[in-house]
Amino acid sequence: MSYTIKDVAKKANVSIATVSRILNGQAGYSEKTKLKVLKVIEELGYSPNAVARGLINKRTHTIGVLFPKLSSSLVTDLLDGIEKAANENGSSVIVCHTESNGEKTMNYLQLLIEKRVDGIIFASEILKDEYYQYVMKSKMPIVLLSTESYAFPVPYVKVNDFHAAYAAAKYLIDKGHTDIGMISGNKEDIVAGKPRIDGFQKALADHGIACGERNIVNSKGFGFHDGLEGLRKMKEQFPEVTAIFAASDEIAIGVLSAAYQLGIKVPEELSVIGFDNLNLAEMTIPPLTTIGQPLVKMGEASAQMLFKILESGEIPESRIMPHKVVERLSVKERA
Repeated sequence: MSYTIKDVAKKANVSIATVSRILNGQAGYSEKTKLKVLKVIEELGYSPNAVARGLINKRTHTIGVLFPKLSSSLVTDLLDGIEKAANENGSSVIVCHTESNGEKTMNYLQLLIEKRVDGIIFASEILKDEYYQYVMKSKMPIVLLSTESYAFPVPYVKVNDFHAAYAAAKYLIDKGHTDIGMISGNKEDIVAGKPRIDGFQKALADHGIACGERNIVNSKGFGFHDGLEGLRKMKEQFPEVTAIFAASDEIAIGVLSAAYQLGIKVPEELSVIGFDNLNLAEMTIPPLTTIGQPLVKMGEASAQMLFKILESGEIPESRIMPHKVVERLSVKERA
């Protein structure tokens, strides 16, 4: 037999409203009453219906997260942080895979709003006007993660990609390298593509190192195969290159694999630094030196910001998270 909140209230000799307040952690009852109600709930095996609870407190205790690519190791770390914060706030997470497809993204936004999620975390891609207008029309709280918007006043959590890329190039320069190349992501990507290219170029310029077309290979994305193909292109256009800044760890791992296939020793003949500090970075041969993003903390911070909006109605300030160079064994100092 399936019991209802009405059955609990009747057996505990209290009102339905009292049972509801106890279930939702609200005030207005004694400790004695709480213990009595909880005992009845246990005896009946009553399981509160999430939808019914949502009708009472206007919350479904779920948040939606949109990612462009679920196979990325970066997503795993971000999601770990989101789920940690959601769990601490008594909520669950619905994850949507958009594939950076506009129609699919709009369909997922519509689905999340129809399911009355409490809020949305929009991660790792550009917030287009149509997405923003649709979410604003529904009055759904939204936070950006590992991306930002120059056009719309939406709070975000990310690192400063320009400064982080600058730090990567400067690290190679400080190790004595002057023939430095970069395998970038998509240069049209204004979130992580162009800022990382600009940071790389600025670091070389500030240290008197010429940087032309031969120094940069522009990839379509930030994946393993972009690095695999990117190193071959780099060696063709810049044979003297001694060090490479890869715009992501997955690109860097592709570079390591291509170097092995080409008989190039890392770091003896070619130094490589990545970007992200994925778990995989310490598993490569040699272990990858990289720019670390605090991915788990970034995910956690984005969810906490969303819960702050839900609790207070106030829009929190955006957060730039710190980056750092994580030294391993893929970069060698030049004599």
